[in-house]
Amino acid sequence: MSQSVLDTNVLVLNRFYMAIRVVNVRRTFTLLYRECAEVICHDDDQYVSYDFESWCELSQITSLEKQPDEDYIRAVGFELRVPRIVRLTRFDRMPVQTVRFNRRNLFARDENQCQYCGRKEPTNKLSLDHVIPRSHGGPTTWENIVCCCLKCNSRKGGRTPQQARMQLLSRPAKPRFNPMLAQSMEDPRYECWKTFLPAMN
Repeated sequence: MSQSVLDTNVLVLNRFYMAIRVVNVRRTFTLLYRECAEVICHDDDQYVSYDFESWCELSQITSLEKQPDEDYIRAVGFELRVPRIVRLTRFDRMPVQTVRFNRRNLFARDENQCQYCGRKEPTNKLSLDHVIPRSHGGPTTWENIVCCCLKCNSRKGGRTPQQARMQLLSRPAKPRFNPMLAQSMEDPRYECWKTFLPAMN
């Protein structure tokens, strides 16, 4: 349980309360411990900020009566509540509008679903496939890479889908919004993010 909780998402705001990225809980606690960030918590219809020390104190109190939408990790002698939003205290750059091209976002865009057979798998049982293989001049871009299960990846090999007689479920494209944000917004635990995000439609 603790392992999966450490991999859940936390929204990061810049100093001006503008959403700039999504990180996992491990990275979040590093930022808090190093005093690079503070927790922003939605409490009684208002947002309250906490430094790492005060968040630890609050966690000890709230862990006595846990709510269904709260996650905790076990620390030495007490449980630490997982924050949903943090604000960087010394970073005031504007959010980058382009969606970063990386494995995490590619898996999120395709919702961990193999784009050939349709099976949904955890990321450790998935790979990324060049639709047009690199050996055929296929580029490493949003429009040419899809999420693929290991079985289908092995079956397709270094061939095009046509050569392998495999059909793509959907045509790959660059997402308009960060797919990690869109994926997280389907989870009620991240309801508090909506205040800081543009409408995703």
